[in-house]
Amino acid sequence: MKRIGFIIPITILSAAVAACAFGYAQEPQEKKQEQNKGQQQKPQEQGKQNQGQQHQQQNKPQQAQPQKQQAQHEQQNQNKQQAQQHEQQNQNKQQAQQHEQQNQNKQQAQQQEQQNQNRQQAQQHEQQHGQQMQRSQQQQHEQQIQQQQVWQQHRSNNWDNDHRSWQQRGGYNGYRIPANDFRSHYGRGHDFRVYSLPFMYQGGYPRFQYGGYWFTVMDPYPDYWGNNWYESDDVYVDYSGDGYYLFNRRYPGRPGIAINISL
Repeated sequence: MKRIGFIIPITILSAAVAACAFGYAQEPQEKKQEQNKGQQQKPQEQGKQNQGQQHQQQNKPQQAQPQKQQAQHEQQNQNKQQAQQHEQQNQNKQQAQQHEQQNQNKQQAQQQEQQNQNRQQAQQHEQQHGQQMQRSQQQQHEQQIQQQQVWQQHRSNNWDNDHRSWQQRGGYNGYRIPANDFRSHYGRGHDFRVYSLPFMYQGGYPRFQYGGYWFTVMDPYPDYWGNNWYESDDVYVDYSGDGYYLFNRRYPGRPGIAINISL
């Protein structure tokens, strides 16, 4: 019994020693395996780092590529806008040219129309003038015949007895010609002939129109003026003291015929 008890501790001790030896033997192997594993991990980590760098390098172009595409897209938009602006400018220029051409055509058409109107007016005026000339010549001929008859009846046989001044008549009460108008058309420097003027016989007195006014001859004309004085003699209207008179330039210094002026 004692021997058995001794053998058991030895056996236990041997087992412990063997275990220790195995542990010591196992520990170097584990370290070696860990070292090998660490060495294996280092290339793997290095590979991962290389892959990360490659991935970053790959991502960098991929990140730069959208920016480049955006820049190209913006440039294309700018080019498109410039092309549109250029096209719009060309259209505006064409429209301006068309508008200018239309204005020129319109002006030319208006000028042509105005020329046609002027030509028509000139033709009408010429026709009217011709008609007026015909009427005027006819009327003038009729007036001349009438004047011959009227003046022959209105001739004085005794001028001293038949003549009366405006003072003797009670003063001049007719229309008075404005000073500026009188200086422009009347007086000694403005003579005319009665025969070519508008003429009528009214209220027993002969009347003629000159310078826009009607002149009524109140006195019979002197017998020494002759039968056709109204056709051959130059006469003028002047204001003398108390009223207007008709003077014959052929007989200077002789009194004039009293005349009354009206519009």
